[in-house]
Amino acid sequence: MGILTNVVPSNAAAVIGTPISINIAQQLELPAEPFVLAIIFGSNLCFATPLTHKINVLVMSAGSYTFSDFARIGVSLLIIMWLAYSWVLPAIYGL
Repeated sequence: MGILTNVVPSNAAAVIGTPISINIAQQLELPAEPFVLAIIFGSNLCFATPLTHKINVLVMSAGSYTFSDFARIGVSLLIIMWLAYSWVLPAIYGL
C-alpha cells in the first residue's frame, strides 16, 4: 500500500485496498479490523514522491527541495513506518 500511495492519491489507494483486505481477512477467518487499519495507515505513507500530496508540492517549492530529496528521506521513512506498523498491529490484535 505504501508503494501504491506514492503513485496514486491516498484516497484512491484506500478505496482499492480496503475490499481486498476485508476479503483476505474473511478467507483467513480473522477479524477485518487490523487489516483495514493496515490499509488506512499504509495509504498515508506518501512520503517518497512530492507529487502524491498537495502539501508535498508546497513544501517542495517553498524549501527548494528536489525530487531526489523526497526519494532519499521518504523511502527511509516509509520503511521505518512499514516496519513499525507490521510490528504494532499484530501485537495489539494478537495475530
